[in-house]
Amino acid sequence: MIEQHVSTPPQGETRLPVRPDAGRFLILAVVFVCAACGLVYELELVALASYLIGDSVTQASVVLSVMVFAMGLGSLLAKRLRCRAAVGFGLLEAALALLGGSSALVLYASFAWLGESRYALVGFSLGIGVLIGAEIPLLMTLIQRVSRQDAGGTVADLFAADYVGALVGGLAFPFLLLPWLGQLTGALLTGAVNAVAGAVLVLWVFGRDLTPPARRLLVTVNVVVLALLATAAVQVDDFERAARHAVYGERVRVAVHTDVQEVVLTGGRSGPPDLYLDGRLRVSGRDEYRYHEALVHPAMRGPHRRVLILGGGDGLAAREVLRYEDVRSVTVVELDPGVVRLARTDPALAALNGHAYRDPRLRAVYADAFTWLREERHQTYDVVISDLPNPGITPSMKLYSEEFYGLAARVLADGGRLAVHAGSPSAQPRVYWTVDATLRAAGFSTSPYRATGRPSRFAAGPDRVKDGRPAASDWGFELAELGATPGLGLAADAPALRSLAGSALAAGARGAERTRMPGLPPSTLVHPRYAH
Repeated sequence: MIEQHVSTPPQGETRLPVRPDAGRFLILAVVFVCAACGLVYELELVALASYLIGDSVTQASVVLSVMVFAMGLGSLLAKRLRCRAAVGFGLLEAALALLGGSSALVLYASFAWLGESRYALVGFSLGIGVLIGAEIPLLMTLIQRVSRQDAGGTVADLFAADYVGALVGGLAFPFLLLPWLGQLTGALLTGAVNAVAGAVLVLWVFGRDLTPPARRLLVTVNVVVLALLATAAVQVDDFERAARHAVYGERVRVAVHTDVQEVVLTGGRSGPPDLYLDGRLRVSGRDEYRYHEALVHPAMRGPHRRVLILGGGDGLAAREVLRYEDVRSVTVVELDPGVVRLARTDPALAALNGHAYRDPRLRAVYADAFTWLREERHQTYDVVISDLPNPGITPSMKLYSEEFYGLAARVLADGGRLAVHAGSPSAQPRVYWTVDATLRAAGFSTSPYRATGRPSRFAAGPDRVKDGRPAASDWGFELAELGATPGLGLAADAPALRSLAGSALAAGARGAERTRMPGLPPSTLVHPRYAH
């Protein structure tokens, strides 16, 4: 396809305001900029899809496959524009700037107010892909008008500029745009850069070949696009607040973007707060005790002088552990310091966790749990509690792998117990029983059980809402031990609990057993089993 464009002779002489070599350099510079912008659009769609919809492997596959297909369509459609390559390229870049720049806003708005962003995601992937695919054929036609070079040299130069630009865009997105500007403003700025690059090339380098109506059209279109992008950038904070209220309700009290995720805290300072991480409800102040009591206390039946909590930066699992007077040390390994900072300083959240971080027995470590277990030389622990995000969320899959549980086994003292949050047995039985199979493959004997809570309109897993219905109202757990199967029960010195008793544990074990799916293979790093 590209060589077909290259082999066509230039159509007439172009009157350049610069020397041909300089004109060629300017075209290659625009190729570089457009490639960087194009890759930012792709990464923006993948990141937003993973955040809004979940299951990042599936969403990345959808975005990239649809875009590559659409790029092929764009290359074919560009044939019709070659006779007016300069005007066509200018209009194409303006359309791409508007579509790509506004994609994050529209996707977030469709999720916030319509509750669904999948169709918008596919539409933007298709539209942006078509426009990106049409760029190279038109740029090849333009570069031929500036400088007569052999086909092989032209292809090499254009692809070199394109690939280097893609590299810069790919690095700029996670290291500059996302941390400094955020997803919405970053996309808008990228669109503005895209529009300016296309307009400068066409209006300056090829402006003498344009008719007055074509010149006026290009100027008008680009001014309108830049005005729309600038207006959206000015209003982006108000838009984000309105969208956040549409998603979380009117009682949003804290909303921060840490280096790891978006952290939102809702509720009054005096009432129980709700904590959302990347839009997923992690702590419901009304009944979080049901979850944390069920996670922690069965594992405390036995030695529990030294306790390791993987995740749990909100301090709520630590609160339950610290209720045992004979606990000597608690180590919390949390990836996001922002969550710990909020758990220490926010009055409502600190009250909910019983000011656990003031207890001198507690030590917080900021690290990825897998890396920390793998790289550090540790003491052994009587109890290890895995209070991590749902295994169905793609970034968490390695923390539910056979390798991860093998690392956890290395830090368990003789007779030590491992407690794992394993997802919902009723809503995601395959995920839940895959965790069980993985623990067994790592050498553990397991006792599965579950606890129940109130239904929420936010799911604990990778999807917020399931077909408009409330999410499942149960949590699944695995109590594991190397050797003998651990018995479910409570320690003789267990504190008074609001939701948990021996009868409740027995009922939870029976409830989990009713969902059993035998014969599932374990999940490993090279073959994760939790993706939908």
